[in-house]
Amino acid sequence: MIELETQRLLLRQWKPTDIDAYTSICQDPKVMKYLGGKTFSKLEAWRHMAFLVGHWHLKGYGHWAVEEKESKKLIGRVGYLYPEDYPGFEIGWTLSSDFWGKGYAFEAAVKALNYAFESLEQKEVISLIHPENEASIKLSKKLGQSYLRDQKVMGYDVKVYGINQEDWRKMQN
Repeated sequence: MIELETQRLLLRQWKPTDIDAYTSICQDPKVMKYLGGKTFSKLEAWRHMAFLVGHWHLKGYGHWAVEEKESKKLIGRVGYLYPEDYPGFEIGWTLSSDFWGKGYAFEAAVKALNYAFESLEQKEVISLIHPENEASIKLSKKLGQSYLRDQKVMGYDVKVYGINQEDWRKMQN
């Protein structure tokens, strides 16, 4: 698993010791509001963390654990999902509400989006966003993604935003 680094963040492999911090993130109703609306028990957080790790093993990419370099704290996750019957290669982000408003999600997502196009040679990267999640819609647009369509995914209504490799390359110049 490749690790990526930004000025303030380390995008790294998941560790068993992340479970308490990840459980805390998954038990915050503000964080989970647009991710199904249900908070996770410690067991559910563990199962979700195992899903994220498993995605790396099955696909060769996935969500990184996001660590704030200064404090060494796990503050969330960012990365890719593309399970079976998914509408496309998705980039997503989830951070602890304690770290909202600091630009961390954008910082991590830019690094991950660059990696998707430069190293994984993706042709298009999408984001599936709850229709009422204005913060994620704003972040998606800041990344250069445009609204593509409304869609139902895994029983949830989402807005699909995306950017293709050609448009991303234009933004780099």
